[in-house]
Amino acid sequence: MPPPSDIVKVAIQWPGAYPKLMEIDQKKPLSAIIKEVSDGWSIIQNHEELALQYAEGSGFYITEKNRNEIKNGAILRLTASPTHTAHQLHDRVQSSSMDVKLEALKDLAKFSRDITFAQEFINLDGIYLLTQMVESGTDFGEMLSYSLTAFVELMDHGIVSWDTFSVAFIKKIASFVNKAAMDVSILQRSLAILESMVLNSHDLYQKVAQEITIGQLIPHLQGTDQEIQTYTIAVINALFLKAPDDKRQEMANILAQKQLRSIILTHVIRAQRTINNEMAHQLYVLQVLTFNLLEDRMMTKMDPQDQAQRDIIFELRRIAFDVEPDQNNLGGSIEKRKSMYTRDYKKLGFTNNVNPALDFTHTPPGMLALDNMLYFAKHHQDAYIRIVLENSSREDKHECPFGRSSIELTKMLCEILKVGELPSETCNDFHPMFFTHDRAFEEFFCICIQLLNKTWKEMRATSEDFNKVMQVVREQIMRALTNKPSSLDQFKSRLQNLSYTEILKIRQSERMNQEDFQSRPILELKEKIQPEILELIKQQRLNRLVEGTCFRKLNSRRRQDKFWYCRLSPNHKVLHYGDLEESPQGEVPHDSLQDKLPVADIKAILTGKDCPHMKEKGALKQNKELLELAFSVMYESNCQLNFIAPDKHEYCIWTDGLNALLGKEMISDQTRTDMDTLLSMEIKLRLLDLENIQIPDAPPPIPKEPSNYDFVYDCN
Repeated sequence: MPPPSDIVKVAIQWPGAYPKLMEIDQKKPLSAIIKEVSDGWSIIQNHEELALQYAEGSGFYITEKNRNEIKNGAILRLTASPTHTAHQLHDRVQSSSMDVKLEALKDLAKFSRDITFAQEFINLDGIYLLTQMVESGTDFGEMLSYSLTAFVELMDHGIVSWDTFSVAFIKKIASFVNKAAMDVSILQRSLAILESMVLNSHDLYQKVAQEITIGQLIPHLQGTDQEIQTYTIAVINALFLKAPDDKRQEMANILAQKQLRSIILTHVIRAQRTINNEMAHQLYVLQVLTFNLLEDRMMTKMDPQDQAQRDIIFELRRIAFDVEPDQNNLGGSIEKRKSMYTRDYKKLGFTNNVNPALDFTHTPPGMLALDNMLYFAKHHQDAYIRIVLENSSREDKHECPFGRSSIELTKMLCEILKVGELPSETCNDFHPMFFTHDRAFEEFFCICIQLLNKTWKEMRATSEDFNKVMQVVREQIMRALTNKPSSLDQFKSRLQNLSYTEILKIRQSERMNQEDFQSRPILELKEKIQPEILELIKQQRLNRLVEGTCFRKLNSRRRQDKFWYCRLSPNHKVLHYGDLEESPQGEVPHDSLQDKLPVADIKAILTGKDCPHMKEKGALKQNKELLELAFSVMYESNCQLNFIAPDKHEYCIWTDGLNALLGKEMISDQTRTDMDTLLSMEIKLRLLDLENIQIPDAPPPIPKEPSNYDFVYDCN
């Protein structure tokens, strides 16, 4: 008799018959099980033309590869095999009857989500058949929509290379995007196909770029459908990302001419009540790609012999000190002119007073720092002159060097905005304020250089304090960005409330939370109440698992638009999970999640690069963001349930909760943060009655014993 771990109890359905409860021996060949089931119902059809699939949820076929995923209590369906179904649909989509053809395309779009069926249909040249139907131009409306849907689903499996498609097919898909009025579903799928073509093939990028112009994409951003807007920005990002280095700036100029930034600000960021995660991701990608245009200047060293570059420094001097251009060449001896230049360059705050061009030979920030200084001098002239003259006239060694500050600040801003780095696959951290100005980075610099000067004065800093000032300024900028200000003015206002004094208060408050109460009595109190706090955190984690979380499925395309949901049963004994058609608006009920995993069957929790799905996907292996969000639940027979958390917070919640279920220690960063916060709050509450009373570091000494015990208390 096979061991219990090899037996799965399931229900199997067959049209027109009562469902059958049976035990499946996982050691038996799947074909033998199918034959046994079909013989039990006396089905005449050849058992080789039959297969098992899930009756609910995903509806995927069961194969020798995935059969170990079958859970006790699963409801299966005996149905036509993928091969048989693929042949049937291949014939039906070519039917002369429009009704038959439409129903076949609907079924094809549904079945194509299953990789087993997809492989069989592709083997019949199914992709070629669909592309020919699209190219012929005879199908419209629903029929075309389902044809494109089936095509997208089939290509998502990564079985067929994108390089195999003809120019005629690309032109046809592009024509759907270029038409002024097009069915929303057709437009959506066409945009998705173009994005995948660009991202997955260099040759197709060239062909798509010839067929699609930014001007033809712009109208799709001016509508109200956020999904169409998302796909449109995704195509623009793909074209931007795959453009050759020498063409990227040219494309940016076209985007500026078409006022893309202004259109996105008006019709997307400000028009939409809520920005969904996918839209936020695409806006983040566009933000990163835009700032990455600065990389070339950031990594370009100044050539001290280049007269055009030296003229920029002369211009900075002219604006600051109102020096006439011809005074650069006339008047006095060479030594006198050099002395005058050296004096002015020192006032401008350059490190190399004799030849300030040498200040810009380090990369980063290279020439980008000089570009920022010139922009500030020309577009905020009064503020520039005030800062330079204010500091050049000081004699108390408290002058803030404008040149050195600008160079270090530019380098810092590039680090904060990660200029030169590729966009993350999962991040959606876009800042609305960077879409409010055509020269957002330069304006960002102008605000921050004035902040630096203000903070320098508040700190009464000298040149020895330069690094300390830069640390405070970085903290001010990061804290102001946290609230995602909607405009540069709002960012500036936020900085006004983050003066050096306020930063000191915040630091002191945080230090109180983290480092205060280090005396022995307080440490003993912490140790005593820590188990209570840990239990509270554990209950919170388990309660969150009971609420459940929607996870994304990764596929070959950049967009991750398939979802599944997982939640813990209220009695903490079973994990319920299942696929979803779209991201849910709230909790998903347990009874709608067909798959189950008993907590008692869980053997281990793996994280990061140890996860099986991270090892399988070579491309993901190098993606640090995904590695930090990946975890797997291992259970019997070397099976696993693989997760990619939507963010770091959910990752901590789930790994903590799963470890708590297994009786293991919760070791996430979030647990440490919560523990510190709750411990600090609890101790402060318990010590309220002792406010302003000094707590000794050690208990009072025990008095000496009396010389004798010949004493008595007389009550009379």
